[in-house]
Amino acid sequence: MAEDMSPLHKLPPHILQDIITRGNLDAEDFARLEASSYIFKAASGLMPYRFKSLPELAAFQLCQNDPLFSVMPLPARSKLSKRCEANWKLILRYLHAVQQAWGRATTRKGNFQVVTGKYHTLLLGNGQLFSCGSSQFGVLGHGPNLTQCTSLTAIQLPMVSRVICVSGSHHHVAFLTERGEVFTFGDNSSSCCGHGDVGDTILNPTIVESLKGISCKKVATGLSFTVALTENGEVYTWGSNSHGQLGHGDTNDVAMPGKVAGLSICGLVAMISAGASHTLAVTRDGALYSFGYGANFCLGHGDTANEHSPRLVESLREQNIFLVGIAAGDEHSVALDSSGYVYTWGKGYCGALGHGDELDQRTPLLVTALGSFLSVQVCARKRKTFAVGVNGSVFAFGWMGCGSLGLTGRGSSDKVFNPELLVALASHHVAQISTGLYHTVVIVKNGSVLGFGDNEKGQLGVDISEATNEPKEMHIPGFS
Repeated sequence: MAEDMSPLHKLPPHILQDIITRGNLDAEDFARLEASSYIFKAASGLMPYRFKSLPELAAFQLCQNDPLFSVMPLPARSKLSKRCEANWKLILRYLHAVQQAWGRATTRKGNFQVVTGKYHTLLLGNGQLFSCGSSQFGVLGHGPNLTQCTSLTAIQLPMVSRVICVSGSHHHVAFLTERGEVFTFGDNSSSCCGHGDVGDTILNPTIVESLKGISCKKVATGLSFTVALTENGEVYTWGSNSHGQLGHGDTNDVAMPGKVAGLSICGLVAMISAGASHTLAVTRDGALYSFGYGANFCLGHGDTANEHSPRLVESLREQNIFLVGIAAGDEHSVALDSSGYVYTWGKGYCGALGHGDELDQRTPLLVTALGSFLSVQVCARKRKTFAVGVNGSVFAFGWMGCGSLGLTGRGSSDKVFNPELLVALASHHVAQISTGLYHTVVIVKNGSVLGFGDNEKGQLGVDISEATNEPKEMHIPGFS
């Protein structure tokens, strides 16, 4: 009776629909509305032949304006709709999950991004950077007096602007501020910090002066080089170039950022990823380009030749596959398409490609074992791969590496040839994942940050010295 007396039922459907569309609600909120109020369970009265309820209509309209969905070609939209059984709330949930998994994940405690390296972890929380683990090459950003940090500790940053993106999977770190400025620190022996010099370790975050005035939105760090993506869809690279991983058409090292002219010809770039010695870039039309070290087939062109300039991965384009995510591992590569399907290629050692064997794969191949799994993020490092689903569950395959796959029933050096569900994370909704050489860290929707694998250098940020297959919660100062 109380529900019948609600003033909402007196409002016309188009006003109700306008309210919930403008109310900053997500797919889960729409589902709650349908489940809790008869007003929102009923047919919308607006285009009833297509939408069973007002929340479903609102989800449809939000999808049309979504920055990812709006650039997808019609065939890709149709394929995603079919995969989601034309459930617009699920489509909206998928789109939001993809964008948060590749950027900053929204949780109950704030917005987070996690990056894992060889023996360290970097965490971005509400604009502040934290780090733990080994400070070799100054990669923790805490100056010259700290060699190891066994708990997440805030990095003192030399500016007021908040941090919005960080990358640091090897021996140096790059991050972006909300003003689009690029800062770097760590090992600079190959000029990968971009300050025009070589040899000196950069112990404190330092702005890349030559990129001032060029607003960037993404950074990616390879083994000895750095990639930056601008707001205008252009790509700059610098550092070691022994395999052509900078994409400048040669193998000359570069001490300061230089524009990748070959990508400008290909179109505006939407995503970047840097492996040990190769680079991946996806243009806004969903096409993949790769360059750098090709000996492991990780470039996806069917041969082992190095590529000094961006080259289209033709097999994906021929299948009209629109990509929304990429991960360049040390020896293999992974891609995610707009329907949540996962593709792998490169070196198959330890089962890192998820095809049930250890065979190398010359060109991108669909991971059929994940065919029913709607993936929103893929993550790769040396000999291992992860896939995160729209439902927050995680599959892993490849090398266990000190427990860094997180499969509790496996030995620390086991090889996992097919994707396996991480049962230890089953009670958590994972929003983002990052894996280092020997450890892995996930961000959970409730705001928890969990790590597993090796902790010899304190990279899990917890008070244990041995490796663990079981997720351990990491304490973040200032977040409760």
